[in-house]
Amino acid sequence: MERGVLVIDPRGEEYTAENVAERLSVRDFMDSLRGAGVETGGARPFGDREKHAFAAALDRVLTRAARSHSSG
Repeated sequence: MERGVLVIDPRGEEYTAENVAERLSVRDFMDSLRGAGVETGGARPFGDREKHAFAAALDRVLTRAARSHSSG
């Protein structure tokens, strides 16, 4: 994040400097629940909706990166 890296997850959510700490906190919390034997249910199934969300997010990120590169 600090070096201007653009990151999106397989479901099309973009990680930003503003939300990455929260995402890591949730990940660590869920890991501790699983470590304590709590069944957390796992991730939702990955289907067409998720593929479309990823493709749209990738397009947005690449477009934004191209614009900032050409203007800077």
